[in-house]
Amino acid sequence: MPLLPGCEPMHHEGSEIGVLLCHGFTGSPQSLRPWARYLADQGLTVSLPLLPGHGTCWQDLQLTGWQDWYATVDRELRTLSERCAQVFVCGLSMGGALALRLAARHGDAVTGVTVVNPGITFPRLEGLALPVARHLLRSSKGIASDIAKGGSNEVGYERVPLHAAYSLRNFFRLVRTELPQVTQPLLVLRSRVDHVVPPTDSAVVLSSVSSTDVTETVLEHSYHVATLDHDAEQIFADSYGFITRLAARKTARDGA
Repeated sequence: MPLLPGCEPMHHEGSEIGVLLCHGFTGSPQSLRPWARYLADQGLTVSLPLLPGHGTCWQDLQLTGWQDWYATVDRELRTLSERCAQVFVCGLSMGGALALRLAARHGDAVTGVTVVNPGITFPRLEGLALPVARHLLRSSKGIASDIAKGGSNEVGYERVPLHAAYSLRNFFRLVRTELPQVTQPLLVLRSRVDHVVPPTDSAVVLSSVSSTDVTETVLEHSYHVATLDHDAEQIFADSYGFITRLAARKTARDGA
């Protein structure tokens, strides 16, 4: 199945500071490409993989699960770690959960974490219905392109495959149990208005991690896909400032 336009993965060779970006459920690298390009333009090494089952058609996603998605970003992190002295992980929505699990499991191999509207819970009623509903219905209405900015669109699926959604629910449950293992500096950027992920998800992350260097920023003018919305430039600049601050601190500490 050919890729949808704009869904290609991206890799840029730059400095010894590496950044791994993780896109969201039913989305694609397209939603994070401007962010990735911004960081690449600052001279960083950047990896933006395409998660299995994404970027083609929702029927392909139906055949995958969280183990496939996580294995992809885990492999990318290991590759970056071989190339770079420091690696940062970033993610949007489900990509935020992927980034947090990478931080929890890889410890010092991850220098810092940036998440934008991280998904970490599943709507209660839908979650309770999924074990049965996924055998009765193949898909439900899509969640892509929740953007306030006119003329800006996310390339994502118009349908949500329910088998994959069931796997996502199980993944969120797992990640919530691992959040206390996240000790790295954390930057959380969340939209005040989000029609996909409730603001309480960011609150769960902030209250559960063990990080002591934590920053939360509220995005006033964007919806869920904030990386393509009015506050995109703020996300790019804030994350780069976060990365450079931590990279300089770690370099100074290692050289002391």
